[in-house]
Amino acid sequence: MELQSATIRNIQFAWSRILDIDEEEMADASTRTYRESRDSPLLMFVSLFGKGVLVGPAWAMAAARTLTDAQLARHSVLLELSRPYNGQALGEASLFFCDTAPPAPGPPLPVSLGRNDAVMLESACLPEDAEEAGLSDTEHVWILMDGRDSPARPVAGAGYDVWAGALAHMGVLTAPGERFRGHALRVSQLAAEAAIAAGLIPQWRARSDNAASCRTALRAGFVHAGSQTSVILPSAGT
Repeated sequence: MELQSATIRNIQFAWSRILDIDEEEMADASTRTYRESRDSPLLMFVSLFGKGVLVGPAWAMAAARTLTDAQLARHSVLLELSRPYNGQALGEASLFFCDTAPPAPGPPLPVSLGRNDAVMLESACLPEDAEEAGLSDTEHVWILMDGRDSPARPVAGAGYDVWAGALAHMGVLTAPGERFRGHALRVSQLAAEAAIAAGLIPQWRARSDNAASCRTALRAGFVHAGSQTSVILPSAGT
């Protein structure tokens, strides 16, 4: 599956706004872009459709010029660069997008749009998984409910926030005892279909070490397009 050229251009435009660089520069994969931010709280490297962008203080710009994009995409490399400035781990994630969501598989479960059900689902999951998905804080949320219990119990959920007016940045979460049953696939496709109907491009960000999330993204019709790697700079310096 491939993304349409218009979709790619719109993704590049949205990320140029997120990274605060020129749109044409974002589309030029022949060179790496450096955006110096003296007081940036993050050192961040984004690779998208072969284009590398590094955002951070001046010392990071200088140190990175001898490194390849593949090296800068590794969390361990950014941590090592930022060690003299007390860099703290944030994460390395893969970025996926889609412009055509396959039909959600059945049989369907009841769907709730209630934020309380999202909170209930989060409470059944590991804190780090709930924090990564952030469902209860998203603008739009769908929760699959198991109606066999009374009251109905949430088994999986998906939601999205709108980024840069164009991207539906998605979060997906499944209760630990409900995994490998297709719930994440179904609810993520429901959210993706709604996003596309609203004129948005679904974006899925998964920790690079979260193989299950990456597999679900691909099964849901998303295309791998790059990565985002970040460390926190509590004392960035100059």
